[in-house]
Amino acid sequence: MTSYIKIPSHLRPSDPQGPDLLTQERESASFDVKELTLLLYGIKDLECYHKILNIIENDPVFDKSNIYFMGRDKLFEHTIKKEKRLVQLIKENKWNVEELQYAEWFLDMPGPFGAHRGMFIPTLIGQGTEEQKKKFLIPAKNYQIIGCYAQTELGHGSNVQGLETTATYIPETDEFEIHSPFLTSSKWWIGGLGRTATHAIVMAQLKSNGKDYGPHPFIVQIRDLETHLPLPGITIGDIGPKFGFNATDNGFMLFEHVRIPRFNMLSKYCQIEKTTGKYICPPNNKLNYGIMVLIRSLIVTGVRVTLARAATIAIRYSAIRRQFIDKDEPKKLKDGRIVETSVLDYTMQQYRLFPIIAQSYACFFTSKSMNNLYTKYMEQSCDGNYSLLADIHASSSGLKSLTTTMAVESIEDCRRACGGHGYSSFSGFVKFYQDYLPNTTWEGDNYVLTQQTARY
Repeated sequence: MTSYIKIPSHLRPSDPQGPDLLTQERESASFDVKELTLLLYGIKDLECYHKILNIIENDPVFDKSNIYFMGRDKLFEHTIKKEKRLVQLIKENKWNVEELQYAEWFLDMPGPFGAHRGMFIPTLIGQGTEEQKKKFLIPAKNYQIIGCYAQTELGHGSNVQGLETTATYIPETDEFEIHSPFLTSSKWWIGGLGRTATHAIVMAQLKSNGKDYGPHPFIVQIRDLETHLPLPGITIGDIGPKFGFNATDNGFMLFEHVRIPRFNMLSKYCQIEKTTGKYICPPNNKLNYGIMVLIRSLIVTGVRVTLARAATIAIRYSAIRRQFIDKDEPKKLKDGRIVETSVLDYTMQQYRLFPIIAQSYACFFTSKSMNNLYTKYMEQSCDGNYSLLADIHASSSGLKSLTTTMAVESIEDCRRACGGHGYSSFSGFVKFYQDYLPNTTWEGDNYVLTQQTARY
């Protein structure tokens, strides 16, 4: 039986009222807010932003009001409904990549389709042949298959070269045999794997003619498309509750001599000859790391939004929250009543929060430069010019480490700047922090990435 607490309807916060205080703060700005917004985003992007925001805000499927009361299973069920509705909207509105990114920012909940959109599809685009794209990319974009990116293992994360899962070429049948030789070979932490994915891009050690050629990507169907049960030889499970990201089904996976066609090795850069098993080398043996570079670039782009969100919550709260009367220069309302000082007026609070706004702007322009560099590299690589690969690897590694560390620390600083209210889930900080925290670990541990940049 549901019970309700009834708050007397005549009660209001003491004056001055929060909305009035925020209006007052905005009106006292020393610059034109609209002009700055247009400078940052442009009229076209702003119109797109508000159009998508209106769609998301008015769709009941995306309601967030009860998420803090949901257990893990209920939260996952809720997120699946949101993911399905988002797919419908993508198709109905023909959203492009930028429009979809806005929608995902507004939804603010990592979901089981995240790896499908963010890693599975980009890897197919970047490393698949035209024939492979026809077979896998088209159904992936139509959500007829759902993919994940299975690289990290129980025993290896940052050391990609140390991955233990093997892919051995069998020339007699023109197949690869995918195998997990040890318990530590388990694919682990894989987003969307635990309950959702039907296919996986599996990073495995390529072996042919008795030689090892290092990690390469292979497309493996892991579940039956009718029953959704794991296919023979494949063990899949959900890794269970986590510090955060509990709306996503991070999973584990083991292979026991699973055969896949030779066609399923992503072969834009590397190939195995059918009859001889000969390995044809790529023009640069680091090209298979392209997806990692892309994801790191996208993470840097997301940091500016993360910092802006944290600062917005804390600064709005600080503008409304009042503590202590200034005995020397007391604040007064229009009717002459003395009120406590806004927390935002204290120099120490400004010292804590204002640099985070500056960091957000810095990351905004830095991410644009990073994305421009990545775009330039991709254009040149299409012509066989890979001269920017070292530059973009060092830049994306260093910036990913720097900016995500900055973001995690800033979220916590903003939360603490909100005092006791910052400890409540309803502050917007708790789940926000928990879900953002893995950014400092995935796609390369930040300390390791910093060392890679230092070696550049």
